Amino acid sequence: LVVAADDGVMPQTIEAINHAKAANCEIIVAINKMDKPGADPNRVKTELMSHDVIADEYGGDVMCVEVSAKTGKGLNDLLDAIALKAEMMELKANPNRYAIGTVLEAKLDKGEGPKATLLIQNGTIAASDYVVVGEIYGKIRRMTNEHNAVLKSAGPSTPVAVTGLSAVPMAGDRFMAFPTEKEAKEIAEKRALEKQKQERGANAAMSLSDLNNLVNAGKVQDVNVIIKADTEGSAEALKANIEKQSSEQVKIKVLASSAGAINDSDLLLAQASHAIIYGFNIRPDARITAKANEAGVEIRTHRIIYEVLEEMEALVKGM
Repeated sequence: LVVAADDGVMPQTIEAINHAKAANCEIIVAINKMDKPGADPNRVKTELMSHDVIADEYGGDVMCVEVSAKTGKGLNDLLDAIALKAEMMELKANPNRYAIGTVLEAKLDKGEGPKATLLIQNGTIAASDYVVVGEIYGKIRRMTNEHNAVLKSAGPSTPVAVTGLSAVPMAGDRFMAFPTEKEAKEIAEKRALEKQKQERGANAAMSLSDLNNLVNAGKVQDVNVIIKADTEGSAEALKANIEKQSSEQVKIKVLASSAGAINDSDLLLAQASHAIIYGFNIRPDARITAKANEAGVEIRTHRIIYEVLEEMEALVKGM
């Protein structure tokens, strides 16, 4: 998590924290711009505490490293912190297997066709391997590093740019390497069928009625909620009161609460964490409403706090 030492915690910082927590990610804080005269790292650490990101020097478990992207100060310390955290979490990779990893970015290059930057998370990828990304596959024609040098192979934690895929994959897609075209094609075709089934079926997000049915069936333990209100005071009051509606069987978890209009980031968080968005004294615009419907995210709007609380209470009781 990169936080500017002169600006402190900004709305986008809070969004990043909420996404990291929803994904159960470990956080390391890089306090940047330490070369600037107004830099105050202690202010940043204090502000982060109000979002449950507590620096290790204040008794928490989050490492904070003071850096300057401009001068390069502290970047080696940041790398050491990442290595230490990886060691503590026992994150290991096996280079003696076929590669798996994630697409960092992808584009259609005019000269080379579909081009993807892959981050190898386990195994070793060779220039002769066949790669499956989602339902796309192809044989690697050319593999280069960040200096555009051609590579014959690359091991764990190495980013490589590859060409030879049949189409442009999506950033964030997982990839796997195979020795033969037959294996790669079979896996790609299976994934294509699975994707069609998923698109025909229910979306990742949940509606209140879906949750109610699951509560009655005894299957839901956590109900995730995102709150957007007209003022910070309303957002805080709603958060405190909604969480009080939790019972032994059903726990209501407010992933994020803030003042302002419902935006794309809220929809993304709701979709990823099966959450319902509550708008208090605000209404989503037509674009957000259309995107929410498309993603299967339920947005509920209210003007009276007791209506929200009655709705949550009824949900917890399976009504």
